[in-house]
Amino acid sequence: MNSFQIFKSTIFLSGVILLLACNMNDGNQILGKGKYPTLIGANPIVIAHRGASGYLPEHTIEGYTKAIEMGADFIEPDLVMTKDGQLVVRHEPMLSGTTNVSEVPAFASKKTTKNIDGAMITDWFVSDFTLAEIKQLKAKQAFAERSQEYNNKYAIPTFVEVIALAKQKSKLLGRVVGIYPETKHPSFHEALGLKITDKLLEMLAVEGWNNVSSPVYIQSFEVSNLQYIRTKSSVKTIQLLGCYDVALNGDLVFAVPDGGMISDGKPYDWHLKGDTRDYGFFRTQEGLDFVKTYATGIGPWKPFIIPYKGVDANNDGKADDINGDGKVDDADKVALPPTTLISDAHKKGLQVHAYTFRNEGKRLLSGYKNNPTLEYQAFYKLGLDGVFSDFTDTAVQAR
Repeated sequence: MNSFQIFKSTIFLSGVILLLACNMNDGNQILGKGKYPTLIGANPIVIAHRGASGYLPEHTIEGYTKAIEMGADFIEPDLVMTKDGQLVVRHEPMLSGTTNVSEVPAFASKKTTKNIDGAMITDWFVSDFTLAEIKQLKAKQAFAERSQEYNNKYAIPTFVEVIALAKQKSKLLGRVVGIYPETKHPSFHEALGLKITDKLLEMLAVEGWNNVSSPVYIQSFEVSNLQYIRTKSSVKTIQLLGCYDVALNGDLVFAVPDGGMISDGKPYDWHLKGDTRDYGFFRTQEGLDFVKTYATGIGPWKPFIIPYKGVDANNDGKADDINGDGKVDDADKVALPPTTLISDAHKKGLQVHAYTFRNEGKRLLSGYKNNPTLEYQAFYKLGLDGVFSDFTDTAVQAR
């Protein structure tokens, strides 16, 4: 190959890389031309959290379709596994909160009690059902305050069906629609002999999406399975960060009271190994250096980035109902100055995708004045690389 041919090849490859980078963000921004200080300079990605879950029952083909039509860059399927080894999409291994399983007499005997990350939970579990049985169920809205009119109408999708939808819509719309699967409670599944991580990688390989250039992020609250993935694949991975609660003064609370899921405060696989570190470790320089050895970035709960505190004017040790609506929720809380977590992560070359953005007033801090756009923009201006949102349309419009 002569020097001119090499030059042409270089220009062609550069154009391909640039096009992929554009598509992996919002399909409109040229790499480096975004409005916000994200890691790669493009606008933050919008991840449809469980689909268009603010409008339709979560984790349904119909919900994912609506989110894509609203402009989602990625759709998020939470993965659990049936007893015959198939990946289906539910938020948890338990079924009663998001399906009509309790209304199906044939499955009454399947109700049982299992240990989920240290909490004994009585419910119906996906791992006790075959795929054929799961397909007899219908989805329902998980949030009581959201519309219930679509309950019992939509089927429970498989992971294969979600991938097919993303590929179909990508072709139809002329832009890349990615997937952002989460392995739910991998230690729980592995203890049952259900190799959830291997199955995920196997299916991505079949689809040609098991590499770093694929429109895929894999997320997990556990650490070991993400480290395992890195030994098998270059696919992008995100270490999720959570905590049990936020204290009155704004401190994150990692210690979980008796009866709660240990994974609310620390990676459950670390608990099983006797590791005493909690998710607070990942806020440190040492923790971010550790994450960089196996992950593309971190996925923190919003208070890791913009903390908030309660107001206690009467000094009773409890947050006050400052808006006078008879209850204390996020609308009564006050934002504190942002942490340096985003800039610290960016300095390590790590992306930051935060969860979960919702429109309801009770889930918005007082300073946002019941306007979810103000919350998005507060985070966007800090350089957040991606948002998990129940309301894709609002996240896209705010961007």
